[in-house]
Amino acid sequence: MSLRFVAWSWTFVVALPAQTAEPAWAPAAVAAIEQVMKDAAVPGLSCAIGVGAEMPFRRGFGLADVENEVAATAQTVYRLASISKPITAVLALQLAAKGELDLDADVTTLVREWPAKAWPVTTRQLLAHLGGVRHYRGEGESTRHYATQTEALARFAADPLLHEPGTAYHYSTYGYNLIAAVVEAKTGQPFATVVRERIAGPCNAPTLQDDDVRRVIRGRAQGYVRRDGVLENSELMDSSYKLGGGGLCSSAEDLVRFGQALLDGKLLPPAMLQAMFTPQRTRDGKELDYGLGVRVARRDGRLVVAHSGAQSRVSTMLLMLPETRVVVVLLCNLERVRLQPLAQQIANLAAPLREK
Repeated sequence: MSLRFVAWSWTFVVALPAQTAEPAWAPAAVAAIEQVMKDAAVPGLSCAIGVGAEMPFRRGFGLADVENEVAATAQTVYRLASISKPITAVLALQLAAKGELDLDADVTTLVREWPAKAWPVTTRQLLAHLGGVRHYRGEGESTRHYATQTEALARFAADPLLHEPGTAYHYSTYGYNLIAAVVEAKTGQPFATVVRERIAGPCNAPTLQDDDVRRVIRGRAQGYVRRDGVLENSELMDSSYKLGGGGLCSSAEDLVRFGQALLDGKLLPPAMLQAMFTPQRTRDGKELDYGLGVRVARRDGRLVVAHSGAQSRVSTMLLMLPETRVVVVLLCNLERVRLQPLAQQIANLAAPLREK
């Protein structure tokens, strides 16, 4: 073993967080996770749970890389898929809170690369999936690298809106790519840089970044899909075309740090946080189960704020209980795994429902 390798190994060891005793509910959480992994035949999964300012549970299960037999840990980095949307929403709301972005302005006036449509569309409408921008429509995954989200608008900017903005809900990853282009226009920086400086830095979450397939990212998990019961490597994809809607990555620990910073008011002022967590409505008054960048619901009398993710290589889940400051993150390297019920079960363990 060379001296160079010894030095690197020592640096890596001392950088690991100190281990603390797990809470009394940890065995039940482990049992629930292991059951889901068994039922869905998940190769690897990482879970981290925040309670208040603490992170009393953080573990990896199975293999992050099956071919090389690399164990999953709490520091393993996964694609976040659509959990990128809440992060993009926070960036837009930060700009609005500072008076640097009018959420109700026509996006055409903010991003010159966005052509005029039959109706104006606003950032607020895009945040709630009310903007009429299309989602995927069967096109294959992109392997082209885009330098910015503004450049990536070329994939869908020429397409007409699906409906008049505000009149209907239509989930759209591309709508969030347009929000990312708005962020780039208002900050004068590439979206990946804005994420690093305005989210990852303040949250002390260094692994929260753009999922650049060309860059070496330490601890990055491989990804898998099952076809006819056989485990295969996932389809190749360069997510630079959709950073705002589904192109970021993180460890479970760092995503919990994002959730904790959000709930603690470190990323948004109270009024903006409340707006983010408030169900939006269509123009005719129909209430959605979506706020500004997150799904919102009342379950057993308490507010649940969440977002899932599903794309090549991963299934992901972020679930928060704002009233009890609980944050649950589940990231796994198998496609098509539904993690929301497991996240809710774990959240209930960390913050038991009170007797009525």
